[in-house]
This record gives sequence, structure tokens and C-alpha cells, in this order.
Amino acid sequence: MAPAHRAAQVELRHLRAAIAAADCGSLRRASEHLVIRHSALSRLVRQLEHLVGATLFERSSTGVMPTAAGQSVLRISRTVLEQVEAMLVAAGSSGRGEAGCLRMGFCTSISAGNLRATIVEFRSNFPQVDLTTVERPRTSLMSALRNGTLDIIIVPGQKPHPDAETLPVWSERTLALVPNDHPLAAHEFVYWTDLRGQTILVSEYDPTGLEDLLIAKLVADEHRPTIERHDVSRGIIKSLISMGLGIGLVMESDMGASFAGLVYRELCDGAGPSRIGFYAHWRDDNENPTLKRFLNLLTERYPSPSPAFGE
Repeated sequence: MAPAHRAAQVELRHLRAAIAAADCGSLRRASEHLVIRHSALSRLVRQLEHLVGATLFERSSTGVMPTAAGQSVLRISRTVLEQVEAMLVAAGSSGRGEAGCLRMGFCTSISAGNLRATIVEFRSNFPQVDLTTVERPRTSLMSALRNGTLDIIIVPGQKPHPDAETLPVWSERTLALVPNDHPLAAHEFVYWTDLRGQTILVSEYDPTGLEDLLIAKLVADEHRPTIERHDVSRGIIKSLISMGLGIGLVMESDMGASFAGLVYRELCDGAGPSRIGFYAHWRDDNENPTLKRFLNLLTERYPSPSPAFGE
């Protein structure tokens, strides 16, 4: 009989019978331990010996003792059973969303704020989940959500795709980032109209969409500040601001990333502080169990939007 054919006939019950016999030192005690008939356990051990082509136990009136071949087979058998048990545990955890992978996209800083706190809590609750994060502009994230590259995205503004589910989660204040010797640094609050005549430095890689909000707040072109786009990271933009080359626009989640020589000032209009509402979007046909766990966490943490929730 070919080895592959013999291997296909080896069952887990054969391995369990042999391991029990070795642990108990007696076929009779092993049968009592497994709660099966003595004859049934003896048959399983003999079948395994036939399939592996070696005597696994030396039998005597006092019990059984593994042979050299038996010790090798038993060592591998224990590993096999451990792996099977681990597989069942992992499969159960994945099915319950306690393990697996969650792919999340966002377009905001995670140096502070609600998204950072949510990710930290989720990682604490489900350490076996592999969490992959991606920061991109909103349009790129929506495209990745549509094609299934991402499980969930958290972005400012509602505007869902027709196939996406939406959950309002939190809102963030908008802030001006200015050098500490800038005239606007002396203000407790900065109004959008105060930005007239200023130079706003924007990173080409900044996905937040604050430039759109600026245009919405200052509709007329002549009222808008000069916008300079730079092909550098947001960290380099802060360096440029600290050099007095302009000011920046950020959301409050950025406040965890302090930068020497720069201060944050809250942006307001006539109605008060300006806030941007954030929404979670996911495909309604996504059955990833880890996504359901994350959505449960979001629902528990943010059961209803803040009174100032908006776009």
C-alpha cells in the first residue's frame, strides 16, 4: 500500500488511542479514559501499527511501553492533535470576529482624538485581529471600498456610495495652525474671514478635504486666502509654517502631534466653532466577522451624533 494511501486512512481517533495508551501505560486503562471498549481501543492501536508499518508498543502482562518507532509516532501524533485543536480555536475565533483581518481607511490624523481611541480599544479587545490601516483622500477611499480592497472607511462628510451603509460617528473641530509669533496667534479664536490675505500651505498628500471647507466658508474668490500646494508630507508643511511661509488648516485630531514654534487656534464663523462630521462607510454585502465586531464597538462608543454634528 502506497504511503499516501496509508496516510489517508489514518484518522484522529487512531492517534488519540495511541496517545492514551502511552499516557496510561495500559490499553485497558486507556479504554476507560476514553470511555470506549477495550477491544475497540486495541483494534485502533493495531490499525495504526499496520498503517505506519511498525510496532508502536511492547506489550506485557503489566501494560504497554512505546517502542523507539512508537515514541517517534507519538511525538508527531501529539503535534498533529495540537495543530487540529489550534485550527478549530482559530476558526471559531475568526467566525466570531475575534481573529482575522480588518482593513480600514481614513483621512484624518490619528495622533489624538476619537479614531485613535477607537483603534486602541479595538486592538485591546481583539488582539488577534490583524488591523491594516490606509490613509488616502476621500475619493480614493470610496473607490477602495467599492472594489472590496477596504472593509470600512471613516471619512468626513456623508455622501455615501449607493451600495454602502453609513453610520455617523463623531465630529471634529477645525483649527488654524500658525507660528507662535504670527498675529493670529494672539487671537483666542480665528474666524474664517480672518484668513483673507493669508497664505495657506497645503500638502498634496493631505486627504482631509479642509480646502473644500475653506471654499464653502469663503464663497467669493476675492475673499479667499492664497493657497499654496506643496509636493511634501504634512510634517514638512509644519516645518514650512514654522519658517513663517504661511499657515495651515487641520482638524483637532492633529493636536496630538505637537510641533515646536506652532500653535493651534480654533476656527469659527458667526454660528460658533466650525466642526466637520465624520461617518463610517462599509459595503452592505461585506460579511467579514471582524467588521461586525468593529461596527459594534463604534455603535457602543458613538450611539448618537453630537448636537454640533455636521459637514
